[in-house]
Amino acid sequence: MLDTLTNILSTTVIYATPLILAGMGGLYSERSGVVNIGLEGLMTIGAFTAVVSTLTTGSPWLGLLFAVLAGVLLALPHAVASITFKADQVVSGVAINFLALGLSVYLVKHLYDGAGQTPVVENKLNAIAIPFLSDIPVIGPSLFKALPTTYIAILVVLISYYLLTRTTFGMRLRAVGEHPHAAETAGVSVVKMRYVAVLISGALAALGGAGLSIAIGSEFNQGTVAGQGFIALAALIFGKWRPFGVLGAATFFGFAVALTLTGQLFNVTKYVPSEVLSMLPYVLTILALAGFVGRAEAPAAVGKPYEKGSR
Repeated sequence: MLDTLTNILSTTVIYATPLILAGMGGLYSERSGVVNIGLEGLMTIGAFTAVVSTLTTGSPWLGLLFAVLAGVLLALPHAVASITFKADQVVSGVAINFLALGLSVYLVKHLYDGAGQTPVVENKLNAIAIPFLSDIPVIGPSLFKALPTTYIAILVVLISYYLLTRTTFGMRLRAVGEHPHAAETAGVSVVKMRYVAVLISGALAALGGAGLSIAIGSEFNQGTVAGQGFIALAALIFGKWRPFGVLGAATFFGFAVALTLTGQLFNVTKYVPSEVLSMLPYVLTILALAGFVGRAEAPAAVGKPYEKGSR
C-alpha cells in the first residue's frame, strides 16, 4: 500500500512539474494583460531545443539554458504582434503553436536524416536526493528525491509570489494588466512591462517543455508535448492567475496523469479501456474549467491591446 502511494505521489510530482513551469509562464504574460495561447508551442520549442542542445554539447544543463533562450526568441514575435502591432492575441498565440510544431518536426527530419524523432539522450537530467529528507516514508522519495526541474519549479512559484506581491516590479506588472491607463499616468511603461512579461513567459514555458524531453523523457518527437501547454493554460485559469493557485491546479492535473499510469500498471485496463484512462487528464481539465472558469476573474485588461493615451 505504501509503495502504491509513493508511486502515485512521485508520478504526480513528475508530471505536474512541466505544467507548473508553463502555467507560471502564462501567469506573467496574462497578469500583464497579454493572452498567451502559445504555451503549447513554447513548450514544444523548448523540448526540441533541449534535446538537440544536450546531444550536441553533452550537457543537459546547457540543454536547459538553450531551451530557455529558444523560448524567449519564440515569444518575441508574439510580443511584437500583440503589443507593438496590436494584433489579435489569440490568433498570434495559435500561430506560435503551429510555427513551433512545424519548425521542430522539420528540423528533426533535416538534422537526423529524415527520422521522425531525435536520438535518445543518454545523459538526461536525473533525480537529486536531499539527504535525510529523502528517507521520509512516502513523501521523501516523492518530494525530496525529485528531478532538478521540480526544484526549479518550486523556486519559480515562491519567487514569483514574492515578486508579484512584495515588489515594485510585481505591483507594476499587476497594474498594467488591470488598469494600464492608470499605470501610464503613474509613469509606468505599459509596453515595456508587457514585453518583459511575455519574454519571461516564453522562458518558463520552454523550461517546462525541456523538462518533458530531457528529464521525464529522453528524446523529442511531435508527440512529446501532446497538449501539455493547453493543460498548463487550464491550470492557470483554474488557479485564478495566482502562483500558488497554479501550483495547486497543476498538481491536480499531475495527479490525474498519475491515476492513469497507475491504472495501467495495476491492469485496470481489464475493466476500463486504456484509451479511456488516457483521456482522464483531458476530461478532468474540461470538467475543472467548466466548473470553475465562471468563478475565476481574469485580469481586467487581459486580451485588450493598449492604446497609449486612449481610454
